[in-house]
Amino acid sequence: MADDTTVAASQPQDREAVTNHPAGRGPPTGARFWTLALASAGVVFGDIGTSPLYAFKLALAEAAQNGVTRPAILGVLSLALWALILVVTIKYVLFLMRADNNGEGGVLSLMALAQRSVRARTTLLFALGAIGAALFYGDGIITPAISVLSAVEGLKSVKGFAGWFGEEEVIVVALVILTALFAYQSRRTAKVGRIFGPVMVVWFLVIGGLGVWRLIGDPSVLAAISPTYAAGFLLHHGVVGFLVLGAVFLTVTGAEALTADMGHFGRGPIQLSWLSLVFPMLALNYFGQAALASTALAHAQAAHHRLANDDWFFLMAPGDWRIGLVLLSGLATIIASQAVITGAFSLTQQAVQLGLLPRMDIKVTSATEAGQIYVASINWLLYAGVVLLVLSFRSSDALGHAYGISVTGTMVVTTSLAFVVVRNYWKWSLPLSLALIAPLLTLDLTFFAANMLKVLTGGWVPLTLGGALCLIMATWVQGSDALRAKITRDGLPLDDMRKIIAARSPTRIPGTAVYLTGDPESAPPALMHSLKHYRVLHERNVILNVVNEPMPYVPEERRIEARQLDENFWSVTLHYGYMETPNVPRALAASRKVGLKFDIMATSFFLSRRSLVAGAASVMAAWRGRLFRFLARNAADPTTYFHLPPGRVVELGTQITL
Repeated sequence: MADDTTVAASQPQDREAVTNHPAGRGPPTGARFWTLALASAGVVFGDIGTSPLYAFKLALAEAAQNGVTRPAILGVLSLALWALILVVTIKYVLFLMRADNNGEGGVLSLMALAQRSVRARTTLLFALGAIGAALFYGDGIITPAISVLSAVEGLKSVKGFAGWFGEEEVIVVALVILTALFAYQSRRTAKVGRIFGPVMVVWFLVIGGLGVWRLIGDPSVLAAISPTYAAGFLLHHGVVGFLVLGAVFLTVTGAEALTADMGHFGRGPIQLSWLSLVFPMLALNYFGQAALASTALAHAQAAHHRLANDDWFFLMAPGDWRIGLVLLSGLATIIASQAVITGAFSLTQQAVQLGLLPRMDIKVTSATEAGQIYVASINWLLYAGVVLLVLSFRSSDALGHAYGISVTGTMVVTTSLAFVVVRNYWKWSLPLSLALIAPLLTLDLTFFAANMLKVLTGGWVPLTLGGALCLIMATWVQGSDALRAKITRDGLPLDDMRKIIAARSPTRIPGTAVYLTGDPESAPPALMHSLKHYRVLHERNVILNVVNEPMPYVPEERRIEARQLDENFWSVTLHYGYMETPNVPRALAASRKVGLKFDIMATSFFLSRRSLVAGAASVMAAWRGRLFRFLARNAADPTTYFHLPPGRVVELGTQITL
C-alpha cells in the first residue's frame, strides 16, 4: 500500500456543490425523459418488480399456518397494498427522492449530504452510513438467491414437470443461472442493459394482466384497499400478525433502488415509471393472487376441505401458458439480480472514494454509458455468498426469513440520515422535522422489529454479514486516521524542508517530479528518500494531494487547485466526487489553465511503498491491527487506481510502525 496515496474522505467543504454529472446537466426532457423512464423500469424496479413471485405466498403462509382463511387473505392483501403506498410511494417517491445529493441518491450519498449539512464527519453519521452500506451488501446476496430460486420453482407448477422436477433439480438449475450471471459481469453489459427496460415493461403488463383476469373471478377482494382490513388483522392476530407484517415487507424490497439509481435516470423518469406503470401493475397482481386464493377457498369450503397455501403467482396463469410465465419470470429475476449486483459495484466505488474501504480495482465496462463498472473482488464475494445461501436454505420460502432484516435495517438508516438532512440542510424547524420524520421512522422500526422475530430462522445471515462489513469499515477508517496522524507527527514540515533545500541546494536534474501525498503540509516520504539516496532534485517538483469530496461530481472548473510555493515547488490539489474515478494524468494535463504546464513524457511520479508492522504502543487492538494491515496489503495498486503511466512511476519503500 502506498503511503503517499492514502486519501481519506475529506471534511465537508463550506461551499455549494455544482452537479457535474457525465450524463448532462439539468433534468432530462423530451425524448430523453421517456427513454430514461423506460430504462428505469428495468434497472430501478427489477427487484421490487419480482416481489410478487414470493411475497404474497410467504405472507399468507405466515397468516394461515392452519389453513387459508378469508380474513387472512384480505388482511395480507391490505397490508401489502398499504406497504406499497406508505413505504414506497409516500416515503421514497414523494419524500426521499427530494433529499438528493446533487442528483445522486442512496445511503452513502445521503450520508455524504448529511456530512455536508453539519460540516463534519461525525461518528454517528459514519456509523449510520457504514451500517446502511453493509446491509445493502446483504441484500446483494439474498436478492439473486431468492428471486432466481422462486422463478425456477415455478417449473413445479408446469404440467409434466412436477413429477420429476424436485428440490435438487431446482437448486442445480438456479446455480447454473446464477453462475452464468456472475461470470458475465466483467463483460461489456451496456448493450444488454438496453433490453432490460422493454423486458420489464412486458413483465409488468403481463403480471398486471393476469391480476385483472383473476380479479374478475372474485372482485370482492377489492375491499382490501380499506386499511381497516390491515389494522384489524394486526389487532386480532397478536404475534402472528407481527410475523405476517415481517413477511409482507417483502413486497417493498428494492425500494432503496429508487434513490440509489436516481443519478442515472433522474427523479422525474423514476417517479413516472412508478406511478404510471409499476405500482398499478403490482397492485393488480396482488389483487389477482388474493382473488385466486379466495376462489380456491370457496371451492375447498364447498367440498368441506381445508385449503393449504400454494404458489398463487404461477397458478394465476392457465396451464398451457405457465411455461411461458416461468421463462419470463426467469428473465425478470436475472434483470433484478443484475440491478442489485450493479448497485453493489456502485456502492463499493462510493465507499472507496468516501474512505470507508481500501482502494479496489474498478473496471469501466462501457466507454459511453455512465455507471457501467465492474469490481472483480466484490463480484466473486457476492457469488460465493449467493451459492452458500442457495445450498444452505434450498428454497425461496426458507430464504424469505433472511430477507427482510437487511432491507428494513437500511430503511431505518436512510430515514435517520434524512432527519439530519431535513434539519440541517433544508433548515426546517425541529417540530416540523419531527412531524415529517417521526411517522416514517416509526413505520420503519415497526417493520424492522417484525423482521427481527426471524433472527433464528434466517435473519442472522444479513446481521452477521452486516456486522462483519461494519467491522471492516470501522477498522479501515480508524487505522487510516491513525496512520495519517503518525505520518504527520513523525514527518518533516514541508516549509522546513524547503528552507533546508534553499540553504543547501542539491544537484538539479531536468524534468518534473510529482510526489503523491495524503498530507500536503508535510514533506512526502518519497521525496525525503529520493533526496537521501539520490541527492538530486528535479527542476520542478509538485506536491500532489487527491481529495475526495462529499459530493457525487466535482465541476471541472474546481477540479484542480495549484499554487507555486517557490522556484522549486508547486502544491497541487485535485478534487474528485465519490462517483468519480481519479485520473491524475488527465487532470494534470488540464493544469495549463492554472499556470502549470506538464509534459507527461518528462514527468516522473514518485510513490512511497509502505510496509506496516505492529508497534508496542498501538492505538488499535492487536487483532484489529492485523486486520488493518491485511486490508492495506491487499489494497489496489495506486499506479492503476490513479491511472498513472506505469513506465513513469518510481516506488520507494518505507517501513512504518503502527
